Amino acid sequence: MALRVALLCSLLGLLLGQGEKHTAVDDCCKNGQKHANDNNDCASLRLISSSVTCRIAQEQCCVSVLEDNMCSTGINAAKEHGNCDSLLASTCETKTAKMCCDCCLLGKEAQDLNIPCDHNLSVGYQCSLVSRACCVDGASDNQTAALGQSELPNQDGRAGVAVGVDPCKGKCDHVCVGNDSCACMKGYKLKPDGRSCEDINECLLGSSNCRGGERCINTEGSFRCMREVSCGTGYELTENNDCKDIDECETGIHNCGEQFTCQNTQGSFRCAPKNTCGSGFIQDALGSCIDINECVSQSNPCHRGQICVNTVGSYACQRNSVNCGRGYHLNEEGTRCVDIDECKGAEQVCSGHSCINLLGSYRCECETGYNFNSINRLCEDINECRHYPGRLCGHKCDNTPGSYECSCTTGFQLARDGRNCDDVNECESNPCSQECANVYGSYQCYCRRGYQLNDIDAMTCEDIDECALPTGGHICSYRCHNTPGSFHCSCPANGYTLAVNGRSCQDVDECVTGRHTCAENESCFNILGGYRCLSFDCPKNYRRVGQTRCERLLCNDSVDCPILPLRITYYYLTFPTNVPAFTNIFRMGASHTMPGDDVQVAVTAGNQGGFFKAERTPTGGVMSVARLIDKPQDFQLDLELRLRRYGTVSIYLAKILVFVTQEELKVPYNPLQE
Repeated sequence: MALRVALLCSLLGLLLGQGEKHTAVDDCCKNGQKHANDNNDCASLRLISSSVTCRIAQEQCCVSVLEDNMCSTGINAAKEHGNCDSLLASTCETKTAKMCCDCCLLGKEAQDLNIPCDHNLSVGYQCSLVSRACCVDGASDNQTAALGQSELPNQDGRAGVAVGVDPCKGKCDHVCVGNDSCACMKGYKLKPDGRSCEDINECLLGSSNCRGGERCINTEGSFRCMREVSCGTGYELTENNDCKDIDECETGIHNCGEQFTCQNTQGSFRCAPKNTCGSGFIQDALGSCIDINECVSQSNPCHRGQICVNTVGSYACQRNSVNCGRGYHLNEEGTRCVDIDECKGAEQVCSGHSCINLLGSYRCECETGYNFNSINRLCEDINECRHYPGRLCGHKCDNTPGSYECSCTTGFQLARDGRNCDDVNECESNPCSQECANVYGSYQCYCRRGYQLNDIDAMTCEDIDECALPTGGHICSYRCHNTPGSFHCSCPANGYTLAVNGRSCQDVDECVTGRHTCAENESCFNILGGYRCLSFDCPKNYRRVGQTRCERLLCNDSVDCPILPLRITYYYLTFPTNVPAFTNIFRMGASHTMPGDDVQVAVTAGNQGGFFKAERTPTGGVMSVARLIDKPQDFQLDLELRLRRYGTVSIYLAKILVFVTQEELKVPYNPLQE
């Protein structure tokens, strides 16, 4: 408590210290009032100082002007229209207007009925002021003057409106004491200006009388207490902020059936049955009376030697007659029970096993491999395979009556101990067509090189047709011939011979080996798979220079001689088919170049199919393949080069023999080397 007092005193000191600057606080209040009159809104209020007191003054003065304006609007509506239907209480401001309108109507009604204006209705402080003002004002339309009338306390302590003329009218907000001083109503305090009143925050000052578990909420001129937690199930909150029990029976919110009556309890209720059941009956959940089974609900309701029989609402005890249980029968006199010897009866109760009689029963001495079932009293076979899994047999265990047998899976045979299994060597019976390898519990067949195992029986070896494999076309460079377990390669009959590896075909150079048929005056030229016999003679006006060249003789007076080539050279080329287009196969140019040389090249003869073309280069010319040649054939081409040097044209002719042979045989692929 001391801490709370110290805090409150500190807060009051802070507020009082800030309030010493009366002019600054007045300016703050005037700013709030002006903002309210200009904008009719306090939410957008711009603070003019960082002082807490200035902020409070701005906000409260702004709100006070708005409330006064809205209250004036409500009073005017009551006086002009006589009703408040045009005011919708949707916001806090419109609620104030509607409250003032309604309270003014109360005052006008009191005046019309000649009821005293200072009535004792508990309508709240502000509503009482408006009601009394409208009642006293009567026909006057100036509600502001009515609200400004001085308030004087009645003898009973309640505020009242002075009916007479107020000598301090216009000087004090609330109460005029004497002729020159002002006072405030309960819940307000006088401002430093000596005439205005401001609300006292009882919650902030700790002067409220809220109890524990309640929260203080400040109101204009007073305060109210609100519970912080709800009352809980079965209770409701009263106007005095207390929890009151809800009478479920009176309000009809109980769930008792037709056969029950509702009895209220604190926070709940209970259902009591309307009917009372007699002795021997009990009431169920629906209120009906049902019979009690005393023979079950009570222990030993009858004397020894008697049995209990339930009746409706009661029970009866009957004398117990002699009744022998199982394993006994009455003696001849019928006075007592004697044991039955089941082992001597006509029925073989143990089915071949030994029988031992017991009092009221018997027991079988079962043979080995059987077990006595005490429920059905029979000797039942013991399933050793299930009782001892994995411990009796090496592989499989098969139960038999009174015993068991062991067996083996495929590939094994039972050992001499009758329990374990030994591997069978299947290869001894020669199941495979070639090679056999015994494995544990089975066997595996293998084939020699050149054979493969049959996919169906996995025992027979079949020949592999190496020539028919996807890579068979590449095993031999020319032709493949399959043989049992292997294969062999062959080459074309002429021009080739089989290499040492037995798969590749090598070209035979007939010119070197002397296998050609060329004459003495012919030269032999080897090509893939064959040869050509070549010979040439120099034309007229030419003489032979070397093996393949002819040069022009000196020109006489003939007109055609100067336009003939200076030199004719013979060349021999060979390459296979399918050489890519634009491949250069021959180059031609002057032995040395001079500045200003003009060179022109052209194929002048032998290019009927358009397979070749000639192009000029910086140093001469080049001949290349113009289109694909897909079959072997021979060409005899004339490639002419014209050289213009210092105004003189010189012609050089190259006669080119081109032998296009069958495409070169590829290097064979050997799958057995992978």
